[in-house]
Parts: sequence; C-alpha cells; structure tokens
Amino acid sequence: MSTAGVHDGSSGSSTKPGQHDESITLTTKEHTMSGTQIDGAAALVTGGNRGFGRAMVHELLTRGAAKVYATSRSPHPTTDERIVPLVLDVTDDDSVAAAAQAAPDVSIVVSNAGILLRTPVLEAPLTDIRAELETNLFGTIRIARTFAPALARHPSSSLVNVLSVLSWLALGSGYEISKAAAWSATNSMRLQLRDQGTTVTALHVAYMDTDMTAGLDVPKTDPHEVARQTAEAILAGQFEVLADETTRSVKSGLSREVIELYGQLAA
Repeated sequence: MSTAGVHDGSSGSSTKPGQHDESITLTTKEHTMSGTQIDGAAALVTGGNRGFGRAMVHELLTRGAAKVYATSRSPHPTTDERIVPLVLDVTDDDSVAAAAQAAPDVSIVVSNAGILLRTPVLEAPLTDIRAELETNLFGTIRIARTFAPALARHPSSSLVNVLSVLSWLALGSGYEISKAAAWSATNSMRLQLRDQGTTVTALHVAYMDTDMTAGLDVPKTDPHEVARQTAEAILAGQFEVLADETTRSVKSGLSREVIELYGQLAA
C-alpha cells in the first residue's frame, strides 16, 4: 500500500492521476502538498527506543536522515551520534514543550508512543480507560500542537500518527476507543495543518511483532516492514498507510452493515 515516489522540489509533475513516479504531488484548492524529503532531514520519533519506534528510527537513518530524536519515558543512551535520545512523557505538557525546545529543527515527527492496558469497557476501572485516552489520544494531540510551529518552518513537513486497525473495529476495550478517537483527531489535524505545508499521515496496522503483542499467538508483521512503508508514505505525501492485509480488509468493509462487521450479532 505504499509508493516509492520522492518529491524533487519542483513545482509541477507529469504524473497522471492514479500513477506514481519520482515526483508525487497532491493538489488542493488553495495550495500544493508534496512529500517530505528524508535525506538530510531532522526527525523525531516518540517511543523510539523499542518496537516499531526503534525500527522507524533506523529506517529514517538508512534513508539519509541527518538526525533522529528518539524519545522515551526514561533515558536510553546510544553510541550512534545521529540518534539524539530525549526523555519525553506525552501525557505531560511541560515534558512535551521541553522536547519541542530541544528539537526545533524537525521536519518529520512520528507520533508513535502508546499504551495498551486491556480494559474491558464495562468492567475496567475508568482510571485505566482514561490513561489509555491520555496517552493514545491526548498525547497524540499534544505532540501535534506543540511541534506544529517547528514543522511550519519547513516548505514541506510530515506528521505521522501511529494508529491501528482497531481504529475501525471494536473488540470491547478502551484501547479501541482511544484509537478511534485518535483517528478522528488525525483527520482534523490533516485539515488544520495543510495550509502550513504539513502532511498528516495515519498509519493503520494490525499486529506487529513487538513487545505489545508478545503474548498473542497471531500472525504478525515485521515492524521494519511497517517502517519501510511509513517512510515511503512520508516521501510520497500519502495521507494514509494500510500496512497489512487485515487492515486493508477491515477498512474496505466499513460501508457494510453492522451485522456484517460483527458476525457475532447474528448468532
């Protein structure tokens, strides 16, 4: 579901609708949106010390990023001088503001930090569901609000929000509520940031082979493959990444009747 285009900075493109080449441009009524260059760029990845976040840091560096700020809630030193570790708690306004001051040069932000507490909607303490919302929804909003001025300093910039296939499919827990709300927030961000030249990309994925899914006996996608698709989307200026077949199937079925999406209702 990704494309391999890189925008070369030119103002026009010979690409026909539905085709892809090395210069991909998305046109709106008011201005032109294009992909964001990775080579030579400074980027920031929240939750960049493990799992998909770590894979994303390495993917950006492989594609020539000059510097990647890798955030985590506790210090994680590195010997790679291109990686700048930052302590960041996305649930704390002051922490996010401090990170933005420490990383004023970013043109790419990957908002990846998230939590999964396994919270049955009708049984879990509301404090646990609020905690998921605080990180997965409000943390995503905090990052977008706080880093938007830094992204606006560049002719073209990219904000990637890591969402989930469960943005569109409920299994009965607070996690899906938080990811569905984050999807809606991402759509709003996309509209509000377009005029400053920031492309907002929603990354939807089912199960990745990370610590979060370690106890699940299900097919899992390699996070490095998801990182590759995400980098392609940044380069191409894509608004959405559907990273695996499960995600693509669920997205395609959203127009179906509720009973088709949730077969157990027919029992």
